[in-house]
Amino acid sequence: MTGLPATALVLGSNSFSGASFAAHLLRAGVRVIGASRSPEPREAFLPYRWGGLGEGFRFVQADLNHDLDALMDVIAHERPAWVVNFAAQSMVAESWRHPEHWFRTNVVATIALHERLRHCDFLERYVHITTPEVYGSTAGLVDEDAPFNPSTPYAVSRAAADMSLRTFHTAYGFPVVYTRAANVYGPGQQLYRLVPRAMLSGRLGRRLPLHGGGWSERSFIHIDDVCEATLLIARDGRPGQAYHISTERMVAIRDLVALIATRMGLAFEQLAEPVGERLGKDAAYRLDSAKLRDELGWRDRIGLEQGLDSVLTWVDAHLDELRTLPLDYVHKA
Repeated sequence: MTGLPATALVLGSNSFSGASFAAHLLRAGVRVIGASRSPEPREAFLPYRWGGLGEGFRFVQADLNHDLDALMDVIAHERPAWVVNFAAQSMVAESWRHPEHWFRTNVVATIALHERLRHCDFLERYVHITTPEVYGSTAGLVDEDAPFNPSTPYAVSRAAADMSLRTFHTAYGFPVVYTRAANVYGPGQQLYRLVPRAMLSGRLGRRLPLHGGGWSERSFIHIDDVCEATLLIARDGRPGQAYHISTERMVAIRDLVALIATRMGLAFEQLAEPVGERLGKDAAYRLDSAKLRDELGWRDRIGLEQGLDSVLTWVDAHLDELRTLPLDYVHKA
């Protein structure tokens, strides 16, 4: 498969990754319909509204749980060749509190969407944005064939949708490709996420709670590198295949926070406060991204220090606005 579509639908376009990928498509000349269950947030969190990109963008407010018929009417009218799905209940710790909400959205509503989409003869590619959480905690480097071993309600719900899509691809030839990215960060990310929360906490003289002391390890990857990888996977990835998007640099959460503190001119103790570990937190994800690199020629280009500087620049540019907003995640059923 080569070439870009004239029109693409981005589900979950209010999310950080969804809004950033919509902007990436717009810069590539693709017309984008974005759909999310909530109204569009402030422009500071919508990269597709930055720098005059918004002219090729249409927003539709639609909840997969309640508005699937209306969404399918939009899809039938617009006939997007690509559907890229970022929509999901995505917070891990909170999924223990109301697991039925995660299963309702990430499994029942998502599979209902797939069932409707498989009848769309104009659909050339369905890009399912999933998660390495499906593997559980990994002791070594894992590739895309690693067995699923989810350890939280969130992870189980995502694994269920992934497995359902496997059957759709086998039975119907449904044109799915999957992405599983490491910890994504960048300008415009929601404030409850680690990197912007740490930076805003530092600017406001607050301390960031470090669950379990911050000893778990992650690969942090800049959103621009993720968007480029996602575009390559959508355009040239093999149907039915999953692709890992990750850097080769692993860093403990506390070391990342220490790096942020240093770049802000703060001592680690001024910024971080160790607290108890959260339930079901996986110790590490080590994703082998060789498949993406070898098959599609992708390379990550933005180093961690450079990427953190880009987020700090964004935080400082919008500080007067951001300081008025809550730092904690607010759950929507």
